[in-house]
Amino acid sequence: MTHFDLVVVGTGSGNSILDSRFADWRVAVVEKGVFGGTCLNVGCIPTKMFVHTAELAAAPAAGAKLGVDAELKGVRWSDVRDRIFGRIDPIAVGGREYRLAHADNANVTVFEGTARFTGKRELEVALRDGSTRSITADRVVLAAGGRPVVPAGLEDVPFHTSDTIMRLDELPARMVIVGTGFVAAEFAHVFSSFGVDVTVLGRSGAMLRQEDADISARFTELARQKWDLRLDTTLTGSAVVPGGIRVDLADGSSVETDVVLVAVGRQPNSDLLNLPAGGVDVTTTGHVVVDRTQRTSAEGVWALGDISSPFELKHVANHEARVVQHNLLNPDSPIEADHRFVPHAVFSSPQVAAVGLTERAAKAQGLRYVSATQDYAGIAYGWAMEDTSGFAKLLADPVSGQLLGAHIIGPQASTLIQPLIQAMSFGLDARSMARGQYWIHPAMPELIENALLNLPLD
Repeated sequence: MTHFDLVVVGTGSGNSILDSRFADWRVAVVEKGVFGGTCLNVGCIPTKMFVHTAELAAAPAAGAKLGVDAELKGVRWSDVRDRIFGRIDPIAVGGREYRLAHADNANVTVFEGTARFTGKRELEVALRDGSTRSITADRVVLAAGGRPVVPAGLEDVPFHTSDTIMRLDELPARMVIVGTGFVAAEFAHVFSSFGVDVTVLGRSGAMLRQEDADISARFTELARQKWDLRLDTTLTGSAVVPGGIRVDLADGSSVETDVVLVAVGRQPNSDLLNLPAGGVDVTTTGHVVVDRTQRTSAEGVWALGDISSPFELKHVANHEARVVQHNLLNPDSPIEADHRFVPHAVFSSPQVAAVGLTERAAKAQGLRYVSATQDYAGIAYGWAMEDTSGFAKLLADPVSGQLLGAHIIGPQASTLIQPLIQAMSFGLDARSMARGQYWIHPAMPELIENALLNLPLD
């Protein structure tokens, strides 16, 4: 049984913990899959590369109402796919080679396999060659991420998840997407822009239902115009049929398709680690329980990222990795993770971005608040784009003017949200933010300026 000063399980954000300050530590890194984690290989980075390409594909159709008659001649799927993974795969390979062979990592041992606890800070690693290794450590960091959830009803047909859909051999004519959240919204946008006939299935009555109700309602309204949207129903079964796959729904209808994409959510990989043997507690959702310093219930064990965080966002995992890094190096002066104002964005069409409380959350907490909206159509740049559906919605304390929540649906939402995140994080009130600086006219940020000015503060 080999002993280490530190074991890191997972090479996504957990891999960023190790730097020159750990050079005199004996370190083990365990990775069961591909180096780089979800974001690099099957998540945020490749999906946004597909999204950008999809926006180019959708641009000719969007230009018609502005007097620009352009035509999409076609999408070379294999070229799109290979360009994207031709950049990403070498990064993953390079990360692995760096840890395995670079002189900077002489103190690091890489185990390629699946780890499971056999005792307190004791792990058994099932290696890919079929052998096992037992290791112990003074400290363990769990950064093993998560994986897609697969619902019942698809046992008899081939299907894809976000882990595999981007590497299709060819572009299908038809696609059924099961789910109505972030992943479903983004891939529906990508594949419909490439000319695929997309059907979206959801058990709820709206898409992006975790967003503010006004945002979700608007997105759902727009989605109905682009995709075959089947809501308030569930998958009951499926079968391979001549020419494709048939998906059966609880409402008695069926949909025939060429490809099924499952996008109903993700689950943490905690169940793979035999955490009870290590004294590590989990929540009812399977997330590892951590305190504000990212410590788990087991002495000397930390966790970060999707395995412990319900946010399941790369920028959160990176923040938590920096917290864990500091606390490993400075055990007598630990710092805490800051999850007060965690933003997110959905890179669909239109984009959605948000930070802070939704209106229903503010009501549930009994907070006194005021709200205001500003349509893109009410600013000069919105006129230029002929955008008639996008808007920003803000919630604020009526007395102090402190922002409680911000929600945007429309072009560049993921960028426009940033000054609002900054204001909330540093305590800048709406009055000061709106009137204490210049806002370039006629630029897109006037959407935010006007929304701030619209707030009916005391």
